[in-house]
Amino acid sequence: MAENRIEILERALERQKKARRQAESILEVKSRELFDTARQLKEANEQLEGLLSEKTAELQGIFVNIVDPYVVMDTYGNVIRMNSAAKEFLGFDHAKNPKNLTELVHPDYEQYTRDSLRQLFRDGFLKNYVARIQVAPGHEPFVQINGSVIYDRDNKPVAAQGIIRDITREREAADLIREQKQQLDIIVDHSPLGIVLTVDGQIIKANHAFEVLTGYPHQEVIGKKLASLSTPEDPDLGARLEREMARGTRDTYHLVKRYVRADGRNILAKATVSAVRDKNGKEVYRVKILEDITRQREAELKIHASESRLSNLIENLNTAVLLEDQDRKIALTNQQFCDIFGITAPPESLKGYDCDTAARQSMGLFEDENGFLDRIDEILKARELVHGEELLLKDGRILERDYIPIYSDEHYQGHLWTYSDVTLPRLYKQTIEQERNKYGSIIANMNLGMIEVDLDDTIQMVNKRFSQMSGYGETELLGQTATEILRVSNKEIIPEMLERRKKGYSDSYEVEVATKKGERKYWLVSGAPRYDEKGRLAGTIGIHLDVTMQKELEAQKELLLKELQASNRELSEYAHIVSHDLKSPLRSVNALVSWMQEDYRDKLGPEGQLQLQMMQDKIEGMDHLIDDILRYSSIQQDAAAQEEVDLNQVVSNIREIIFIPDHVRIVIMDELPVIRAIPAQMHQLFQNLLSNAVTHIENPEGLVTVGCRDIGDFWEFYVEDNGVGIPPEYHQKIFQMFQSISGKRKGTGIGLSIVKKITELHGGEVRVASTPGQGTTFTFTIRKQ
Repeated sequence: MAENRIEILERALERQKKARRQAESILEVKSRELFDTARQLKEANEQLEGLLSEKTAELQGIFVNIVDPYVVMDTYGNVIRMNSAAKEFLGFDHAKNPKNLTELVHPDYEQYTRDSLRQLFRDGFLKNYVARIQVAPGHEPFVQINGSVIYDRDNKPVAAQGIIRDITREREAADLIREQKQQLDIIVDHSPLGIVLTVDGQIIKANHAFEVLTGYPHQEVIGKKLASLSTPEDPDLGARLEREMARGTRDTYHLVKRYVRADGRNILAKATVSAVRDKNGKEVYRVKILEDITRQREAELKIHASESRLSNLIENLNTAVLLEDQDRKIALTNQQFCDIFGITAPPESLKGYDCDTAARQSMGLFEDENGFLDRIDEILKARELVHGEELLLKDGRILERDYIPIYSDEHYQGHLWTYSDVTLPRLYKQTIEQERNKYGSIIANMNLGMIEVDLDDTIQMVNKRFSQMSGYGETELLGQTATEILRVSNKEIIPEMLERRKKGYSDSYEVEVATKKGERKYWLVSGAPRYDEKGRLAGTIGIHLDVTMQKELEAQKELLLKELQASNRELSEYAHIVSHDLKSPLRSVNALVSWMQEDYRDKLGPEGQLQLQMMQDKIEGMDHLIDDILRYSSIQQDAAAQEEVDLNQVVSNIREIIFIPDHVRIVIMDELPVIRAIPAQMHQLFQNLLSNAVTHIENPEGLVTVGCRDIGDFWEFYVEDNGVGIPPEYHQKIFQMFQSISGKRKGTGIGLSIVKKITELHGGEVRVASTPGQGTTFTFTIRKQ
């Protein structure tokens, strides 16, 4: 174990020796390289010193010949050298008046200057230092300095040098340009007109008004072709102006264009386009100013349309119109004016004609010739509105004249005369007055009471009949509240009726009133809204009919109906009692006959048995007759017992319970409806008809068909068979009680009477059509509920 450890340590020591020898070898090589490099640097330094001496000599010559102010300062800012241009500009000579450059800096730029000096000595150079300096009282120019640091042989900064440029005028010009640009930007941005700059038709700048005008946001406007947004209203003119501007023969033009907004709407804009060119006449960009004239154009079109309508209106008016200017010359007239005054010349040819001369020529048409002229002079002197003045013509016509003075900005511009032929209206007015008097007399004396009340239910007018109906005199009623003086019992209906009148409704209603003597009366009132001459609701007019007698008759009728219903109930009860009393002896007789047949069968013989059987048949027929009479008397109209009845199901049920011979079929031809009726009565109705049909078929192939059709307010049903038929003389009798024409089936003769009564209770009727030997059709109707 110890030997192995020694061996390991020896190997490690050998490796250390080898590594040391390699390090010494590398160090020797690097030392030689360092020596060679130091020697080369020394030679290069000697060359640089010679070159520096040469360059220093060159700089001395350049320094003397620099036109701009040139200054050298130490690291503290003290001037150590300056050329003649610097002395003249800065106003001192450092040799005679030593000065630190920082003393010249304006106070506003002191911190900026300190920062710039630190940057200069840190980076070794300074570019575009701009500041204001104070070189003399009242003289504070702006300067721009580009400078660099001067180093010694040890590369330490020892001074700095710089060239000074006076940029005062440039700065002032730039400030002026900037100020003007700001003002221009403000004007452009706040201009109500859309303004855009384009280069080769592409938008490079646009103001807010243009964005509002077109509806496009700023980011979408820039770069867009302006031509893609617009189309000239006159394409040919637009193309010609564009060619002239492109050739340079035109710098500005005006054109109306139609622009498509972002939302798809079209607008009209007046575009002023100006080309900005360089000194060689080449177009640099275009300025386009857009004014939205959409509303202006719409207004112009509306004004033009209004003028056209006014002109057409005046020309086609039934009223004669004469427009005179301030010199009494005709400015406008129409054909109606020419017709009224018998002028054969067309209206347009009268423009400019002297109205005073025209009036004197027309004065012969009027009853009062001189008065016609004098009145015109009086009206023109007063220059006040005249309306509805009547003029009588010799031929019997009546004219109505209006005069309207026309002012503009308080300056008299002329006047308008209008003449209307009111001959017929005056005649109509007289006729209407006569008719009013006539109908007033009728209203006053008619057999219906009439009353007019205002919106507060105050009586305004009554006729003679109303006074008679109420028992009050006219003077007692006028000014009184109608519901109070008439003591209306159901007065709550009056406000409701007034609300309906306000909506323009007319209707009828019933009121209970008390006359002056205290008698209760029932009046049927037909009320309608009453309007004033301006078409406003002024109250109500009512026509009153005394229906007291009718009300009493209705009360009597109600009493009679109640008595009749009570009587019907008693009759129904009586019928049930009679039915029971009649059936009791029949059942006893039937029992005795049955016992005799059983006990004396051998003793009676065939003839006796036949007699007993005939007796039983008669008893059975008597029992059926009693049942049918009871059913007939029980048929009544009871709305409460009505319900939805499916007639298809009714017929199906009847087919299951009645006897149908093998050779007979019952077929439902049409889908039967579901109706509202009493189910038992519908069952009775169809059972009686179907039983009769299947009983009276002798045809080897008997057929009974059932169907219906919609005829508006009714359902019409039919039951048709191909049986023996019914002679015409029995078509009415069969619906009467106890009438039967069949000798084969012992019927009671009440079945069809029941059918007739049920159909009539349901608002319908029943009829028969039959040909003996061919068949019978029963048709009946039932009113829809």
